Amino acid sequence: METFKLVLPEHLNHYGFLFGGNMLKWVDEAAYIAATIEFPGCNFVTVGMDKVEFRKSICQGSIVRLHAQQSSLGRTSVTYLVEVHARELQKSNEDIVFSTHITFVCVDNCGKKVAIAERQNSVCPIRSMLQGPPQ
Repeated sequence: METFKLVLPEHLNHYGFLFGGNMLKWVDEAAYIAATIEFPGCNFVTVGMDKVEFRKSICQGSIVRLHAQQSSLGRTSVTYLVEVHARELQKSNEDIVFSTHITFVCVDNCGKKVAIAERQNSVCPIRSMLQGPPQ
């Protein structure tokens, strides 16, 4: 799964470069979208990111490309490798600026860990009572 972001003034830190927290948000979002598309009907929550090391500063106006690819699958969790590439507006080449593995766990409607394959059959009795009968 691939997605793109344009680095705008509101994404910058006080030095004029992309704020790392914004990149981490985009990485989490890209991996979450990949997991949700790959496993429809599953509810995922982020449980970990293996390494946070920013390799290069990113300027305003740069185009950031995020590539998320599944790297491992467990019974209740899935891990994606996310690579972040940046291209400055006036340049034709892009540099890899960040990469990490991000892990999600599948949860039921009560927030309890559940097997990915079983997720569609999982019902939370508390939520069902609160929501009332199906309409």
